[in-house]
Amino acid sequence: MPPSILTGGRARYLIERNLLVYRRSWIILLSGFFEPVFYLFSLGVGVGALVGDVDMGGGRLVSYAAFVAPAMLASSAMNGAIYEATLNFFFKLRYARTYEAVLATPLTAGDVAVGEIGWSLARGGIYSAGFLVVMGLMGLVPSAWGLLALPASLLIGLAFGAIGMAASSFMKSWQDFDLVQLVVLPLFLFSATFYPLSVYPPALQAVAQVSPLFHGVELIRSLTLGDVGPQVLVHLAVLVLLGTVGVAITARRIGNVLLK
Repeated sequence: MPPSILTGGRARYLIERNLLVYRRSWIILLSGFFEPVFYLFSLGVGVGALVGDVDMGGGRLVSYAAFVAPAMLASSAMNGAIYEATLNFFFKLRYARTYEAVLATPLTAGDVAVGEIGWSLARGGIYSAGFLVVMGLMGLVPSAWGLLALPASLLIGLAFGAIGMAASSFMKSWQDFDLVQLVVLPLFLFSATFYPLSVYPPALQAVAQVSPLFHGVELIRSLTLGDVGPQVLVHLAVLVLLGTVGVAITARRIGNVLLK
């Protein structure tokens, strides 16, 4: 019988294991926080002084820093989750054989999928929480809706962590991870991250709107700028769907790889 994601009730034990492992290497977690902060200061503040305000439509103008900061927050959640869910997961699955030992306990493949994705979500959340504090201190969260940017970033982490882990379960060697960067970098650059979607050519606009990061960026930007409308539900639905599909595939793949 294929493993079900509903059997993930013991996943907390795997999350606890990861916490114990990282308590001696917390600097690795901390390092992932600085990249988006550097981008924010160099682009949002430095380049923003040259760009000026950004037209959000309807005659509404916002500073370039306020425009790009939500995108950096979404990217931070994506990076924190996806690298934990790809490189670290692959090492534990193919080389350390961690999950073979785990499955010798009462934990199931579903527990492993939920636990590891939950941990990647927590890692992305750590980055996002720190970055959101920096945004607040810089006055880049002008709306009270911005308080929901943290749970929104966790949802982004869920979507990318789940899909990344599902993809990693099909990989055979470290060279395959070049494909991860090949996907992540264009998403980072062309998901309305640094400029509004309206400046894209029409064909590229359609492509950009397929990007999961686009939906994450637009969701957080809507919240931090207070532009909350029906479009938020679309962004939420896309991210929830990706997360659900990713968890289901990961649970099935772990069962196929380790229990065959």
